Amino acid sequence: MITQEQKEIRKKFAGYKRVVLQIAGEIHDIVEDRVWTDYVKLPKLSQKIDVAMQDVIEFRKKYDFLK
Repeated sequence: MITQEQKEIRKKFAGYKRVVLQIAGEIHDIVEDRVWTDYVKLPKLSQKIDVAMQDVIEFRKKYDFLK
């Protein structure tokens, strides 16, 4: 059975994952539809996704049951 604390931790983790997926979606849209005009945005988005993924990785390390 999952505790209330674990539910809250999972909810917070879902928020971190949502940020990563949002950035990945932006990258996908550029690559699929606007690469010729918006390619200059890709390096900044790449940096943002790297930071967001580090948050996910650190959160997973802190809460082992999220694997």
